[in-house]
Amino acid sequence: MKKRKNQTARIIIICILLLAIVGAVGAVIFVNRYYPIRHVEIIHKYADEFGVDRSLIFAVINAESRFNDTALSRVGASGLMQIMEATAYDIAARAGLSDFSYTQIFDPDINIRLGTYYLSRLLEQFDSVEAAISAYNAGLGNVRTWLSNPEYSSDGKTLDFIPFPETRAYVSKVIKYQQVYEFLLRFW
Repeated sequence: MKKRKNQTARIIIICILLLAIVGAVGAVIFVNRYYPIRHVEIIHKYADEFGVDRSLIFAVINAESRFNDTALSRVGASGLMQIMEATAYDIAARAGLSDFSYTQIFDPDINIRLGTYYLSRLLEQFDSVEAAISAYNAGLGNVRTWLSNPEYSSDGKTLDFIPFPETRAYVSKVIKYQQVYEFLLRFW
């Protein structure tokens, strides 16, 4: 009888260990699929250089391209951080790229450098991360218009309501992703 209890206990322990292993593998697969962590060194480099929270950069890349280096949008934005050609040329020299050509936009180092620089400028211009993320998606002019409209901003600095449904959903997604990445990057 004692032998049978020991065998039962061993079986239970083995089952618990197997469940733990399956759970851990499942968690890794889930995180890798929905919250990829790629280009870490590049992101850390430009986050430090331009003073942008790393989790925000990861969140924007995930929302924009799901870490697809060669992503192209229907409106012509390209690369990991989905940068429009005009924006890329406008900020390239200020981001430290003197001989920039838009054909380089699919290079992760260049794309992340430009996107992070642009995010840093937006964060400097606006008093809220939400407004900066809105401008990244909908453009500076739209956000400035919304902030000056009491229907959308009660204080002229923060957005109470984002009138573009796509931008509203985008901002919500980026903020959610940023919270997840803040947690994940503690272990990275």
